Amino acid sequence: MRSVVVVTGMSGAGRSTVAEALEDAGWFVVDNVPLSLVSKVLELASQAGEERLALVVGRPYAEELRRLSDLLDELRDSGVTIRVVFVDAEDDVLVARFEATKRPHPLGTSGGLAEAIATERRLLEPARELADAVVDTSELSSHELRARVNALLEEPSSVPTLRVVVTSFGFKYGTPRDLDLLFDVRFLPNPYWRRELRALSGLEAPVRDYVLGAPDTAEFLARLEALLGFVVPRYVAEGRAYLHVGVGCTGGRHRSVVIATEIAAQLARLGVSADVRHRDVERAS
Repeated sequence: MRSVVVVTGMSGAGRSTVAEALEDAGWFVVDNVPLSLVSKVLELASQAGEERLALVVGRPYAEELRRLSDLLDELRDSGVTIRVVFVDAEDDVLVARFEATKRPHPLGTSGGLAEAIATERRLLEPARELADAVVDTSELSSHELRARVNALLEEPSSVPTLRVVVTSFGFKYGTPRDLDLLFDVRFLPNPYWRRELRALSGLEAPVRDYVLGAPDTAEFLARLEALLGFVVPRYVAEGRAYLHVGVGCTGGRHRSVVIATEIAAQLARLGVSADVRHRDVERAS
């Protein structure tokens, strides 16, 4: 067996969608497998000649978590490439999903749905810490989640590649949970306070010119390009397939949009293409 991926995470966050994406991509998927049976599943899969095995683990708590940690160590010691993906979502999104489907939460709702989610999050925190990647599905469609999973688990090629997503956002609307790098640009001059710029966005020339014309912006971008020039080749050398960069300002409409676009240009100069997403640019100021 060459590769194993373990998928776990919060109930309602999208484990089933991840399992379907893996199956469609040619992985042999075993869903909702108890950790006590994982060794037997691995043995049977190996005997069947399966090269890529995906184990979707339901809710590993307490003793099960210790088994998961030991299992990961054993597999890595045996030379198997193993990755752990933790699927997550914001609490209010999980509440809305359970209410929409009318499904009970696995931990019960005697104390309320929000309490059950909070309890599960606390129980799963050690599993989240074991993860190689955390995927926040709060604002992802099923199609986007599938694409994210495929990027994370893409088989390494002879020429290492790195897929990067750069997301601009507003801190007032919450920070994306699955960022690898986060840059807070609220220290830059804010176009919001210029009446003629307030209704515009960072996608428009007057706002771009205002933000990029500030002396602090020029110095920040120069330092940032040097940082990316240092870390990106090292991510590639480590075999990293996916990197999520976040750029936040107050409302996610002006400064973060401009800087996210500039980061994508810097990455392009490093030979890395980036998908730029402006999460909050359409929100009213």
